[in-house]
Amino acid sequence: MLPAERHRAIVQLVNAKGSIRVKELSQMFDVTEETVRRDLDILEGEGKLRRSHGGAVCIDPEQTETPIVERESEHVVEKEAIAREALKYISAGDRIALDASTTAWHVAVAMPNIPLTVLTNSLKVALELANRDKIEVISTGGILRSTSLSYVGPMAEESLARFHVNKAFVSCKGMHTEYGLSESNALQALVKRKMIEIADVVYVLADHSKIQVQDFTQVAGNGEIDVLITDAGAPRDVVDEFLSMDIKVLQV
Repeated sequence: MLPAERHRAIVQLVNAKGSIRVKELSQMFDVTEETVRRDLDILEGEGKLRRSHGGAVCIDPEQTETPIVERESEHVVEKEAIAREALKYISAGDRIALDASTTAWHVAVAMPNIPLTVLTNSLKVALELANRDKIEVISTGGILRSTSLSYVGPMAEESLARFHVNKAFVSCKGMHTEYGLSESNALQALVKRKMIEIADVVYVLADHSKIQVQDFTQVAGNGEIDVLITDAGAPRDVVDEFLSMDIKVLQV
């Protein structure tokens, strides 16, 4: 692993876990503890973490996620309608990716028991589909984030990179006509980015509260999005602008 790749992975781990020790990183990356200390000094100098006695801690509060219990109670009617619309584009034999969003979980809840392969980084989605005997569920594994009950980090990204899916269904914190798809958490953004890369067709599931919002980390440009499924609350002029970009917009 190149130093730059190791640095990126260290930042992801620190952001996901909140803190990490030098010895743990040394064993994980098979490098000396002195190498890890130098890495941490460099990353601290770049403002990406803060050194602590024997390790490092996260310093980026903007990368915290809204707890899933809070997100589950927001715009429930719209999310359920968007999920039902998304199901119209899932057919027997499909290989699909579902992210760890609450809207994707609503898709899983309403999913019929048909022959499918579902690739997900969501623990909730995997558990929801576990009792459908015709659906093969593949979990990415990775670092489990308690706030979202989802897997993130290098292992999750590398797992996704091994697969190819017909369709990816992802949500976001923001879908903007200029800035594209964005997320509040960099680790989630990287996983969603990988899902988009491995899919033939990309569906964005975003209720009206996410339209024309730009959040912390970009996930994808509008040119990488094929279909936007939103609700009737999305402004007409914004919908027209997405349509002009050759994004199919479905309002429910």
